[in-house]
Amino acid sequence: MDMQGKTAVVSGAASGLGKAVAERLVEQGANVALFDLNEAAGRDVVIDLDKRAGESRAQFFKVDVTDADSVSAGLEGVLAYFSALHICINCAGIAPAKRILNRDKQAMALADFSQVIQINLVGSFNLARLAAEKMAVNEPLGEAGERGVIINTASVAAYDGQMGQCAYAASKSGIVGLTLPMARDLAALGIRVNAIAPGIMGTPMLLAMPDKVQEALVDNIQFPKRMGLPEEFAQLVNHIVENAYLNGETIRLDGGIRMPSR
Repeated sequence: MDMQGKTAVVSGAASGLGKAVAERLVEQGANVALFDLNEAAGRDVVIDLDKRAGESRAQFFKVDVTDADSVSAGLEGVLAYFSALHICINCAGIAPAKRILNRDKQAMALADFSQVIQINLVGSFNLARLAAEKMAVNEPLGEAGERGVIINTASVAAYDGQMGQCAYAASKSGIVGLTLPMARDLAALGIRVNAIAPGIMGTPMLLAMPDKVQEALVDNIQFPKRMGLPEEFAQLVNHIVENAYLNGETIRLDGGIRMPSR
């Protein structure tokens, strides 16, 4: 899909991978709706994006991806402002670490597990399903007759979950698992669905960790021997959107890393 003049919604767009994606899409000529709960940061990103574009091409919407009404209201706002929706990128998520039993042999609270599943997996599905509903009414575009593209964010933890990552790995495995059936469900409508499974990415959350922790993480990366850049994630998003033959796939973006148990 040619992004020029198309409209994309990016969740978790106020920082990290989502922000990098929003920047890339604006550079490629798309309009971008930023969904996030951090209103102050989100509006700052909009100001920066509009400066980059030299015109108003971005809008912020305070949206809780786990709430159906909140997402519906956000998407209605997108259509009111930009008239259509063509691209949906799910980047909202959390990554807490907690073992099933703590040092006192007490079980993890079920609410802690449920929260991660609710935000990372249910939240991604929630936005994707409602975005697909909006895309389905688009006129088919290009030789392939595309109406929309959905990209969800998984993680290498879906395959190599470490100690303390039961909830996170389960949520990201769910993203991998729903990618193909979602693509099959939406194929007749000309809507593609893919996922990206990033490895150790240089987001603000990871860069705030102690140097020793960062060095230990990088040690398991094959090549190049560094954290991935948010811009590299955004480049892959760019390619997936433009390559009409990519569908139903989860692509690892990880420098060849295979995570150890801890």
